Amino acid sequence: MKLQIVPARTGVQWVKLGVQTFWRQPMALAALFFLAIAGMSLVSLVPLIGPALALALLPCTSLAMMVAAAEATQGRFPTPTLLLVAFRTGRQRLRAMVTLGLLYAVAFLAIMGLSALIDGGTFAEVYLGGETMTREIAEDPEFQAAMWLSMALYIPLSLAFWHAPGLIHWHGIPPVKALFFSFVACLRNWGAYLVFGLAWMVFFLACGMVLALVTGILASLIGSVAGGIMVGAAMMLAAMFFTSVVFTFRDSFSAPDGREPELSGD
Repeated sequence: MKLQIVPARTGVQWVKLGVQTFWRQPMALAALFFLAIAGMSLVSLVPLIGPALALALLPCTSLAMMVAAAEATQGRFPTPTLLLVAFRTGRQRLRAMVTLGLLYAVAFLAIMGLSALIDGGTFAEVYLGGETMTREIAEDPEFQAAMWLSMALYIPLSLAFWHAPGLIHWHGIPPVKALFFSFVACLRNWGAYLVFGLAWMVFFLACGMVLALVTGILASLIGSVAGGIMVGAAMMLAAMFFTSVVFTFRDSFSAPDGREPELSGD
């Protein structure tokens, strides 16, 4: 395995490929993402350990979308069984993915714990859905400080876990090394990832404005259904984003022997 350095403009190409690939198999990829989110939501209902287990499943969800995108790029139909891809690739990789999931859950909860030291846990409760956001909460200086601290800490966490599932699955890299290589790859290609993030922000904002306009018009005709359309569209945009992740992986690392994600470059 060898790290590859790409120009900053590649970030726009990753977004383009993600959107194009999603629309090759929109129903399959959207359904896969919806099922993954629904599964994590159900797991989070388990008493005491549910939220932590749901967090631990996030790397598996990311991997499932990466593999599904690779399948769609090759003209194959991504089936719901890909949700279990992390559990079907041998004991060694299974243990590595379980370890990766546990590390993510512990790190994320640690960030929430640190933010709670500032505002008493308000930001964590709002972020995890346990409390409704109000104007008073949003304007609280302690809440804002906890939010900015969490964002500052989550960025390096996200970079470390960005490629880790793919490195384990396609390259057989141990979890800790996968986290390190992922972090280094994101830093070395920071320009491309910055452009990637900005391009998605512009895309989301543009789609959001169009959706707001359309649902605003439809609201007078179909009432509350318009809100459901907005939620469904937001989920599809999220599925597009996760579809694009595999292209960032493909271009950041040289292909492994015999286990490359076989992605075309068009």
